[in-house]
Parts: sequence; C-alpha cells; structure tokens
Amino acid sequence: MRTRWIVLGLGLLFLGALCGSALAPTPVGAVSKEMIQLQQSVDQLTQSQQSLRSAVDANNATMRTLIQQATDSVNQLNGKMSLVEKTVQEVQANTGARIDTMTTQSQGLSDNVQDIQARVGKLAQQMNDVQGLLQSIDGKLSGGAALSPSAAGAAPGPQGATGEDSAGGGAPPPISADTLYQNALRDFTGGKYDLAKQEFADYMTNFPTNDLASNAQFYLGEIDYAQGNYKVAIVSYTKVINQYPRSFKVAASQLKKAQAEIKLGNKQAGIRDLHEVARKYPGSDEARQAQARLREMGVPATTR
Repeated sequence: MRTRWIVLGLGLLFLGALCGSALAPTPVGAVSKEMIQLQQSVDQLTQSQQSLRSAVDANNATMRTLIQQATDSVNQLNGKMSLVEKTVQEVQANTGARIDTMTTQSQGLSDNVQDIQARVGKLAQQMNDVQGLLQSIDGKLSGGAALSPSAAGAAPGPQGATGEDSAGGGAPPPISADTLYQNALRDFTGGKYDLAKQEFADYMTNFPTNDLASNAQFYLGEIDYAQGNYKVAIVSYTKVINQYPRSFKVAASQLKKAQAEIKLGNKQAGIRDLHEVARKYPGSDEARQAQARLREMGVPATTR
C-alpha cells in the first residue's frame, strides 16, 4: 500500500516536470536572434521600396521631359504648317489672279483674230463687188455706151465717198463701228481698262444691234470683273445671256457670271450656274473650266 503511494507520487512529480518544461518561456537568446532576422528583413524591404520609388520617380521625370519635348515639337510643326498653308493660299490667290488676267487677255486676242478674219471676209466681198462693177462698166463701154457726168460723180470711191467728199469739201465722217471696236479691244488687251470701258460703252450706245455688240457688252463685264466690281460685271454678263442668246459669248458670260457670284459669296448661285454651263455646252472650254472649278470646291461636276 505504501509502495503504491510512493510510485503514484513519483509519477505525478514526473508529469509536473514534463508539463513545466513544455510551458516554460523560450530562451532570451533565441527570441533576440529571430527579432534581429525580422528587423533585417524589414530593413531590406524598406531599402528595396526606396530603390523602387527612386526608379519610378526617375522614370516619371524622363517621361515628363519626353512629353514636353514632343509637345514642343508638335507646336513648332503646327506653326510651320500654318505658315505653309498661308503661303500656299497666297500663291493660289496670286496665281488665280494672274490666270484670270491671262485668260481675259487671251480671249481678247482670240476675238481680235476672229474680228480681223470677219473684216477680211467683208473686204474680199467688197473687192468682188467692185470687180463686178468694173466688169459691168467695161461691158457697157465696149458696147458703145457712155457714162453721164452725173453717173460718174455718183460712182463710189474706195471708201464709199462721193467725189465731193474725196475732195475734202464735206465734214469728216464719224468713227465707224469697226474702228471703234478695234480701238476698244486694243486698249482692253493692253490693260487700259478705263479707256477701253468708255470705248465699249460708246459702241453699245451707237451700235447696239451690230454683230459685235454682244462682244462689247461681254468685255464691259470683263473690265468690271478685273477691277473687282463683281455686281456690275454680273449685270453685263446677264445682258449678254438675255439680249444676245445666239452670241458665241453666251457660254463665257454664264461661266464668268458664276465666278463673280462665288467671289461675292453667293456660292449656291455660282454652283448652279457652273452646272448650267457644263450641261448646256458639253465638250466646250467653258464646260471644262466649270467642271474643274466645281471639283476645286468639292462639288460633283455633274448633276443627276
């Protein structure tokens, strides 16, 4: 019995020692070592974070510099492009003005040639008439017929004047339609617009039904167009279209009327007249010019 209690006591003593060893705190040396390792890890992590932040800041600074440089380059490029666009617009404006002037002068020269051809034809017809008259006189003379003094005095001279006129006894005849027109056309092609304008106006006043009246009216419009009087030019072009519908200047008048309307900012009316030129006069120079102008304006050259 006693031995049993002794054995039980020893067992309890051993169990208590075992539990005490398990519950006893970690030695101070081991705790300090772990703390040191943890602190080292934290320091390394902090240093890595600082290094990463420095790298990010450096990259941000570099990116800002590159962005600023790119922005400056874009601004410089925009400035240069604006200058180039302005230069191109000035060149186009000057070129367009020179082309308009050259076109106007070439039209004048072309009409001058046509008028010369017409005058040569008239002169040839007059020569034929004179030759026929001479042949008739020769026939009468060969048949024994004699001319009376009154008939001889009534025979036309080289300029259609009587013997009294050729002797200088009458008043000087007024300027002829052909001479007035030629003077006006010569001054127009020479750039003497004010003088040509007065001469064409005189022609329209004195010879409104002459064959070249529509030309004179057209050139009145051309002079006003060249001088920037677009509203007045439109009036002259409209007169050619309405009063001389058979004139070969009708197509040119409608084309220039459209251009004058565009100059005045009346774009819709100008486009309508350009389409009308292309529709009415296909294959003509005026139709090609009208189609080219429509394309420049970004408008279809034909209508459905």
